[in-house]
Amino acid sequence: MAAFSFACASLQAQSAAYLGFDRNTYPGDANLKALRQTFSYTGYWLNNPPGERTNTWAGHRAAVESTGFGFLVLFNGRVYAELKSVANAKKLGNADALAAATAARREGFPARTVIFLDQEQGGRMLPEQKAYIYAWVDGVTAAGFRAGIYCSGIAAKDDGNVVTAEDIRRSSGGRHIVYWAINDACPPAPGCAFPVNPTAHPPSPAQSGVSFAEVWQFAQSPRRRDVAAQCTNYSRDGNCYPPGIPAAQQLHVDVNTATSRDPSHGRLH
Repeated sequence: MAAFSFACASLQAQSAAYLGFDRNTYPGDANLKALRQTFSYTGYWLNNPPGERTNTWAGHRAAVESTGFGFLVLFNGRVYAELKSVANAKKLGNADALAAATAARREGFPARTVIFLDQEQGGRMLPEQKAYIYAWVDGVTAAGFRAGIYCSGIAAKDDGNVVTAEDIRRSSGGRHIVYWAINDACPPAPGCAFPVNPTAHPPSPAQSGVSFAEVWQFAQSPRRRDVAAQCTNYSRDGNCYPPGIPAAQQLHVDVNTATSRDPSHGRLH
């Protein structure tokens, strides 16, 4: 891990930004207080995260909020192979929107909480993917929540340099979607970095390369060798470990910056 360099100080001062983390598995109630010393908000899954058979975040919203965290509420979406056709993609999008809204209510999130659809695949979105995404967005909105999307902010060199976030926004038909961009390439990402003092701010999400992003994921665990090869401040095993947690726990995180202490506006108080 590393501290943010002073070279970023003038940029940070231009607009307040707040540091947060996300991870697929719940860090445990005992670690929340220590994590809160560094982070303003945390990711919170509504269904099974990618590659997981269970959702260990379920039932912990009250504990997370009582520690002072804001939220990045996440719903794991479908990959292209599951969609089959535009018609089927729309049906799945509608069904998954209902599932996301139902889970959000069950977990105690208030109306108009932003739920981010996890879109793991990058590049130009195919018709089936767009049908799924927009059906999901419409369904979540109709259910009284706000829709966001977690997607790539990196130009796809093998796909005409398209940026997934820009592609989704361009085709969205004016839908209001909150964008959480991924760009863990150094630069512009600072890598596995944390502020050196409480008054320091992480970089603005706009520095991700996606000017309209409200959240930017700039470090992933493990470090992606094909994208983040120039990042030199990860741990030897390739993961990003936050300060204040005993090394023996190996509690690695993905690191984000956002324009709000509560990007999903999911706190009750």
